Amino acid sequence: MAETKELLNPSVEQLVKEIVAVNHAWKVACELFGENSPLSTSSRDLKTCLQVRLLRSYAPIQVYLIEDKQAEGEALYSLHLRKPIGNRLYAEHIPKRVAYQVLSDKELKQFTKK
Repeated sequence: MAETKELLNPSVEQLVKEIVAVNHAWKVACELFGENSPLSTSSRDLKTCLQVRLLRSYAPIQVYLIEDKQAEGEALYSLHLRKPIGNRLYAEHIPKRVAYQVLSDKELKQFTKK
């Protein structure tokens, strides 16, 4: 029963671990098979779904969006953690254009730290 509860309501720590793992898998898939391969796009989309789940479950108390001002190229948000998980202070990045597609205006306002 506890295993089912954890699957349905993963902790912030579990979601961050999954996001990091899927992000690494996505990068490897892009290197091996190209950015437009089914494995690459599926991994990228899964990472986005996990990030949205993290935000909807734990923002703004444990995680929030903040613009990454050091990003080169495409504008990105960092999913910043209020308390480190392991040695991580963020749960990877999400392009701003993707955040605008998958989150409502109300969610963006609620989840973003200015």
